[in-house]
Amino acid sequence: MLSTLIWLPIGGATIASFCSAKWARIVAILTSSAILFLHVLLLRQFNLGTGEFQFSENLPWLPNIGLNYTLGVDGLSLPLLVLNALLTWLVLCFDREVKERPRLFYVLILLIHAGLSGAFLALNTLLFLLFYEIELIPLYLVIAIWGSKQKNYAATKFLIFTAVSGILILAGFLGLAWVAPAPKPVFDYQSLRSLSLPVTAQIVLLLLLVAGFAIKAPFVPFHTWLPDTYVESATPVVMILGGVVAKMGTYGLFRFCVGLFPEAWSLLSPWFALWAGLGILYGAVTAIAQKDIKRMVAYSSIGHMSYVLLAAAAVTPLSLVGGIAQMVSHGLILALLFNLVGIIEKKVGTRELDVLNGLLNPLRGFPTVSALLILGGMASAGIPGMVGFIAEFLVFQGSFSKFPLPTLLAILGTGLTAVYFVILLNRTCFGKLDNKTAYYPKVLSSEKLPAFVLTTLIVFLGIQPHWLVTWSETTAQKISSRLPSNAIVQLINLQQQ
Repeated sequence: MLSTLIWLPIGGATIASFCSAKWARIVAILTSSAILFLHVLLLRQFNLGTGEFQFSENLPWLPNIGLNYTLGVDGLSLPLLVLNALLTWLVLCFDREVKERPRLFYVLILLIHAGLSGAFLALNTLLFLLFYEIELIPLYLVIAIWGSKQKNYAATKFLIFTAVSGILILAGFLGLAWVAPAPKPVFDYQSLRSLSLPVTAQIVLLLLLVAGFAIKAPFVPFHTWLPDTYVESATPVVMILGGVVAKMGTYGLFRFCVGLFPEAWSLLSPWFALWAGLGILYGAVTAIAQKDIKRMVAYSSIGHMSYVLLAAAAVTPLSLVGGIAQMVSHGLILALLFNLVGIIEKKVGTRELDVLNGLLNPLRGFPTVSALLILGGMASAGIPGMVGFIAEFLVFQGSFSKFPLPTLLAILGTGLTAVYFVILLNRTCFGKLDNKTAYYPKVLSSEKLPAFVLTTLIVFLGIQPHWLVTWSETTAQKISSRLPSNAIVQLINLQQQ
């Protein structure tokens, strides 16, 4: 089944590339629908009672260099796989904005989906890096072809940052294989997890990987590619970029940084927690200063991704469950906000806060879109009853006992989130419409369908969070159990050895 999740979109992309634009869209929709159905089957068959990898596949590929086709899924990767499938399905089924070269667009979106799924499923570090880099070129193309005015600049910036990220991660994986006491290079995740390495080596390799994944996430100060890339990308592209692609960075932190270097991670975790707290505050403060609503949502993403870093730093079972839930929650909320911002920009022709006004007007505005935007802002601000609340609450609850100050900074950042969304909603949705210019095209029902789907999930998972957290509880417990209870004692023991 896992191979099918990777190769089915590749097969669909291949078929679509030989079809007309109309049939390419049909093939893409059928492929994404089949992929989503397979993920539903995967959820039904997933064993909640074990933290081990399930549905494993292992085929030799290039054994002399340690590269094997090894796949597996656990409570960390499963929610992100489903999120990837859902957002791809929404983009392909309901988005009709792409008029230029639509066939190429559908092919590239399917290839991006395949690369993301492969990265989430890979249990060989070289295989992970291969999928990590494969999705880079399609992403560059969808930004450069279907972006706005500064699309080439944004796409090139994204390409350079992501390439540097891949180089750092490759250096970390190669260094890990080099220091491993084995006759041949070791890149198998299960084998690497059982290694016992000197803490000094662990720290050096860990910092390389953290820097690589921090660029992808992105965390401050590696975030400078994000605002330009998100703002210049087309709406369906930025939904996938913010909703799933950025999660590869936080997934890498959980899987490879925490999973492979438990002693080094425990030693450095206080600094990571402080980094997370400051990043949350930075994202909130910079979002408040923005006048472009799309750029404001982009900067909000920087702060919200740092909640996941705080959860990883604490490494308690509760914080890890919260961190995984935050990845999914953030993906749903950010996709909703970017979808609604895209509709407003398309109908009104601007994203400037100083120009937008009164869109909640029931006669000549966009009351439904505005109402959904208000709900999305509430979810992002962590209002109870929304999925954002339960994810952030679990992170705070699991992190406070270990890192009270960074957690308090994160809570302060949540308050500031409410501030900039109140600014956005007050200026965009409320007030009076301009009687001379406010004659906007109607928003079609098909244009609002993705927002309705995402809103339904945000509310449902907020009311029934068990459906979100149950998949990750056992895996979070297993990850947490591998870390030493006293990092200093562990360091002394390793140094004596």
